[in-house]
Amino acid sequence: MDIFLAGRFVKTATEHKVFNPYDGSLVDTTFLAGTAELEEAIEAAREALGSMRELSSWKRYEVLMYIRNRLLELRDEFARTITAESGKPLRYALGEVDRSIQTFTVAAEEAKRLPGEYLSLDWTPAGEGKEGIVRYFPVGIVAGIAPFNFPLNLAVHKIAPAIAAGCPIILKPSSTTPLTTLKLAAIISETNLPAGSISILPMDRTTGNSLVTDPRIALLSFTGSPEVGWKMKAAAGKKKVLLELGGNAGVIVGKSADLQLALEKCLSGAFSYSGQVCIHTQRIFVHKDIFYEFSYRFAAMVNQIRSGDPALDDTAFSSMIDEANAIRVENWVNEALAGGARLVSGGRRQGSWYAPTVLTNTRDEMLVCSREVFGPVVTLEPFDGFTEAVQRINNGRFGLQAGVFTNDIQEMDFAFANLEVGGVIINDVPTFRVDHMPYGGIKDSGLGREGVKYAIMEMMEPRILVKQRTNRQF
Repeated sequence: MDIFLAGRFVKTATEHKVFNPYDGSLVDTTFLAGTAELEEAIEAAREALGSMRELSSWKRYEVLMYIRNRLLELRDEFARTITAESGKPLRYALGEVDRSIQTFTVAAEEAKRLPGEYLSLDWTPAGEGKEGIVRYFPVGIVAGIAPFNFPLNLAVHKIAPAIAAGCPIILKPSSTTPLTTLKLAAIISETNLPAGSISILPMDRTTGNSLVTDPRIALLSFTGSPEVGWKMKAAAGKKKVLLELGGNAGVIVGKSADLQLALEKCLSGAFSYSGQVCIHTQRIFVHKDIFYEFSYRFAAMVNQIRSGDPALDDTAFSSMIDEANAIRVENWVNEALAGGARLVSGGRRQGSWYAPTVLTNTRDEMLVCSREVFGPVVTLEPFDGFTEAVQRINNGRFGLQAGVFTNDIQEMDFAFANLEVGGVIINDVPTFRVDHMPYGGIKDSGLGREGVKYAIMEMMEPRILVKQRTNRQF
C-alpha cells in the first residue's frame, strides 16, 4: 500500500511491514517517508495555503460530506482493516468507523458556521465612531501525529477539523497501524481538495521529529504519551501545540448509585480494546457499604468476558498491540502484588494477550494507580465519604475525565465543581466520549481541546478590522 504525498500515492526506498497483533500474520506492506518526502509535503502544503484559505464553506462542506458518505459505503471494509492491524475486536472497530463518520458529519456542519464577530468600539471616548469586525483565519500548516489505538477516528479528529478550518495538514499515523489511514487517503484523493492540502506519511520517529521542530508548521496536534508529548512541546518553538496525553481515569460509585448500571458500564470501560484507551476506566472507588457486593459481582462478570480472535463477531476481548506492552502490564501488576495488593481476577499473560485483571488493596504510589496502565487492569478500592473519593481521584499527575455514579444531586454538583479533570461524566464511565464534545485534560493529561468545533477554533486565529463606522442616510 503506497503512502499519500501531496495528493498522489508514492513508494519510497523503505518498506514497512504491518503485522496482525493477534496471530502475527502479515497484514500488508507499505512504506516509510524519509526526509525528502517530508520536505516535499511541507512545500506542497505551503503552496496550498492560499487555495485552502479561499475554499468557500459550501465547498468544504461538500468535501467533508463526500468523505463521510464514502466511509459509510465502505464501513465493513474499514472495520476489518482496523481489526487486522490493531487487534481491536470487530464490534469495537465497527463502532470506531461509525464515530469517524459522525466526526466528518460534524466537521461538515461546523464548516458552515465558522466564527465571526462584530464589536462596537465606542465603550470609551477613544473608540467614538469606530467599529470592529473579527474574522478567524486558518492558522497555517497543521502537523498531526496520531496513535495506534484508534487508527481511524483519532486521525480523523485532526484531518476533518483541518479541512473545515482551511488548513493544510500533514498526518503521521502510528507506524503500527498506518493502513486504515492510508485507506482513508484513497477516499480523500477522490475529492477536489488542492493537491498539497493533505499528506498522510508513515515515518520513523527521527523523521517525524521534523514535524515538531520545523518553523514552517504553524500548529502541532499530538495524541500519545505524556513523556513524548511534553518533550515535543519543549522542542516546538513558537508554533501552537495541542496535546492529548491520556490518563488514569477514576470512577466513583456512590451509595445511591444504580449498582447494575455501574457494574455494566465499568466492565466495558475497563476492558474494551484491552484497556488501550486514553480514558480507560483504571481506578474504581466504591462506597464502603456496597463495596463487597460490587467487587463480588464485578469479578464474576470479568470472568465471563469472551476472549479470542478479534475478527469474530462475538469476541469482546483480545490481545494487546504487542508483547512488549503486555510484558510491561505484567510487570506493573507484579509490582503491585509484591507491594501488598490482592489479585481479584486475571493476572495471567500469554504472548501479547493479558487477562482482564482486577486488583484491590492498592496504594496510590503503585504504578497501576499512579501511571497510565494502558492495558486491561483496573483497581477497586472502598471509600467512606464522597469528598474522600474525589480527593483520591485528584491525587496524581493526570486529569482527563472521571465518571461518577450517583443519584444524589449534591454529589453530582460537588463532583463537577471539585474534580480536577477536563470532563465529569455522570452515571457513566470516563470512557464515554461523543465526537462533538470538548475533549482534553489538565495536568499531565494534555493541553488544549479536541472535539470538532474546539479543534477548529484551535486551528484558526482571530484578526480584527477596525474602521470608522458608516452612518447611512435612508
